[in-house]
Amino acid sequence: MDRRKYLKTLAVGTVGAGVLMESCKPETAKEVKDAAAPAALNYDRTPAELQHEAKLQAETFFDAHEMKTITVLADIIIPKDETSGSASDAGVPDFIAFIVKDMPRYQVPLRGGLAWLDLQCMNRFNADFASCTPQQQIEMVDLIAYPEKAKPELKQGVAFFNTMRDLTACGFFTSKIGIADLGYAGNKPNQWNGVPPEVLEQYGMKYDERTLEISVKFDA
Repeated sequence: MDRRKYLKTLAVGTVGAGVLMESCKPETAKEVKDAAAPAALNYDRTPAELQHEAKLQAETFFDAHEMKTITVLADIIIPKDETSGSASDAGVPDFIAFIVKDMPRYQVPLRGGLAWLDLQCMNRFNADFASCTPQQQIEMVDLIAYPEKAKPELKQGVAFFNTMRDLTACGFFTSKIGIADLGYAGNKPNQWNGVPPEVLEQYGMKYDERTLEISVKFDA
């Protein structure tokens, strides 16, 4: 089972618990959207909720370099494939940027993890993570993506990557692109053509013409 199928299987039941990344191919990092220009809030919310979300969208927590790193990581976790777009295509970096403002408990772990990741890459490759080559990025990710195999001294990176993976999966599979990737069609009306004729005959019953016309028979 490849990485995307594994994430998809998890998302059908519960998003964000113990996902293991198996095969990743990084995509070129996309330009980070201007955080000062939030999307319009055009969905159903109470006035208090709209005010709260407008306030959060107007704030900025991550700087441009941090957002670039988040975008690269998210696209390593869920890259574009023949089925659908990548995590960044689905707006996952913006989702994570919003989550850290809405749930401040993520701020220290994510900012600290990003700094840890850059320091590790500087020591290994003499470049921050986002500036490393795709091969170097995957080499670094492989060291922290598998908790059971990671070295004890990398436990901080493992914890950070687990959080990033969970948030990426959550953001992707609740987006329009991710829902389409799951093939979720939602509730659809059914067509009922009434009790089968053999059952009606068994009990000596039948539908009257009016019931057949307006209640039982439907056009396909």
